[in-house]
Amino acid sequence: MDGKNLWKVSLEWRTKISDFYQNGIVATLHNLSDRPYEELEKELLEFSEFRPITLILPSLYSELEGNALPNIISEISKIKFLKNIVIGLDQADKNQFGLAKKFFSKLPQRHEILWNDGPGLKKLDSQLADQNLAPQEGGKGRNVWYCMGYILSLGDTEAIALHDCDILTYNRKLLARLIYPVANPRFNFDFCKGYYPRVSKRNIKGRVARLLVTPLLRALEKTIGFKEYISFIDSFRYPLAGEFSFRRRVLKDIRIPYDWGLEIGVLSEMYRNYAGNRLCQVDIADNYDHKHQDISLSDSSKGLSKMSIDIIKAVIRKLASQGETFSMSIFRSLKATYYREALDFVQIYKKDALMNAYEIDVHEEEIAVELFAKNIMLAGQIFLDSPMESPNIPTWSRVDTAIPNFLEQLKRTVKKDNEV
Repeated sequence: MDGKNLWKVSLEWRTKISDFYQNGIVATLHNLSDRPYEELEKELLEFSEFRPITLILPSLYSELEGNALPNIISEISKIKFLKNIVIGLDQADKNQFGLAKKFFSKLPQRHEILWNDGPGLKKLDSQLADQNLAPQEGGKGRNVWYCMGYILSLGDTEAIALHDCDILTYNRKLLARLIYPVANPRFNFDFCKGYYPRVSKRNIKGRVARLLVTPLLRALEKTIGFKEYISFIDSFRYPLAGEFSFRRRVLKDIRIPYDWGLEIGVLSEMYRNYAGNRLCQVDIADNYDHKHQDISLSDSSKGLSKMSIDIIKAVIRKLASQGETFSMSIFRSLKATYYREALDFVQIYKKDALMNAYEIDVHEEEIAVELFAKNIMLAGQIFLDSPMESPNIPTWSRVDTAIPNFLEQLKRTVKKDNEV
């Protein structure tokens, strides 16, 4: 057997078996048996009688013209257990919104599109702004937040899943495994985070998670001491995964960040609001690839550079809200500690790649580490300059208190947009 076929057999075996390690902080649901999709679907159809299931798809209009979303819609159109699909559409003019309605009409399930740049939703956003309740910036967080509000306005679902629209390796089983823990009435989970190996075409991906988040958390623990919150975030296999599911009751009191700190912000909210036995993570894919962001070495307002700054700020703000005090001297120590930790991780992943006959560019890895280390100081300075600033959008409970009929207005606006 040649090396190529041996690697293929090895990959096929890896997709059929998984470890069974539990970290003791949140439950980890593994893919031990690789159950057929048909078995999962049969159970989910039964669960949906008790807990109707809705899917949120936050999308840019440009993704309708990409390679990933057409396949995602093709796969979703075959799913039988979904009651409803809520699509948040960003960066679309009137003509593009019409094209989007035609694009999503392939879905046989009930579905609605939130035209976030349309006059109706813009008017509602202005109403929120008058009360200082509107998201301060556009983006995925704002998109997801409005979708959550719309689901609350409908009041006819109990289990909700959310995943990105740029997944190149998407199949129906990903959604089935993602929603299963919160849809199963025999389980007590309110929130579930998806995870997966970030490898593709014999390359190790997931640079921000590997080289920023994990070494940053380890460095924070060395710098400021043990914090339960740090251990909590570190317990997730892939904390930056954009795939999660939750019960409807989570929607009213979750504070969604509008920036790149969305995924860390959601985990922080789960830590604040729920006991550990109500949370879990689940293995949802053997292979996952999506659109990759440019590292953006020369512009901290774009790409992975901005993402890293927003993630660092999200972690710092959460620790500060728990009483931790930060200063530039602490950030300098954190930067130095992080840099050493991250370089050690580069060497670990180099050995991991070599053992699996994967490719890895150590020079590029170290360039990323240098950028992230620099951004620790930038994020720290931004925090110290505006310690009370928060990227979190107000909860829907607060909106409902301030403007009692707002959710009804949102429901009518979305219905009118979709009927035109």
